[in-house]
Amino acid sequence: MKILVVDVGGNNVKLLVSGQKVPRKVPSGPTLTAARMAASVRKAVADWRYDAVAIGFPGPVNDGHPAQEPVNLGRGWVRFDYARAFGKPVRLVNDAVMQALGSYRGGRMLFLGLGTGLGAALVVEGHVQPLEIAHLSYRDGKTYEDFLGKRGLDRAGRKRWRGLVFEIVPRLREAFQVDEVVLGGGNVKMLKSLPPDCRLGSNAHAFVGGLRVWEPAGARRRRAALVVPAMRTRKVATT
Repeated sequence: MKILVVDVGGNNVKLLVSGQKVPRKVPSGPTLTAARMAASVRKAVADWRYDAVAIGFPGPVNDGHPAQEPVNLGRGWVRFDYARAFGKPVRLVNDAVMQALGSYRGGRMLFLGLGTGLGAALVVEGHVQPLEIAHLSYRDGKTYEDFLGKRGLDRAGRKRWRGLVFEIVPRLREAFQVDEVVLGGGNVKMLKSLPPDCRLGSNAHAFVGGLRVWEPAGARRRRAALVVPAMRTRKVATT
């Protein structure tokens, strides 16, 4: 079965289908509605054949559907009929879940996305669980996201923010009793080194995760040692 993976971001929607090596992308942004996303994606991949779709959504997901409208995109995501729009079966998950599945190598793994906010997901023996820890209180009336997200980076500066990563991430690793932590998101490039038992994620992992969304947990365990190749991205015009 060929899977089309759709990774919805704030600046671009990145696309890859089973068997292809070079991702494509279409522009995103605050005016991107679900309907516009689907239309742009269909146009961009008109020459690709696929049997099903996996979508990584930047927000909470409940029962395979967005639980609320995204903060940095247009409206209309919660009630949209994705399967009808694509004419294929669709599985929609939180984008941190997709990154986590693609990063998974076995055992117990915590994924933390250090970006504008703080995405998180837990994978245990191939079973994935999204986590909403970003808005839990950590210290001085502030949340984990206030310290590890972009607001924390801007407020504290790079050096102090790196110290916060080394302070908080090991505590989360101990709290969830995981074998390792994968750090992803746009701000990991600010880190000069990593806390113990951590490794870096990659944007390419989202595509592998999209394929794994359609696999049962047993197959994820068997395929967990998959090596993610470096991939180039080609931009697709939409006009």
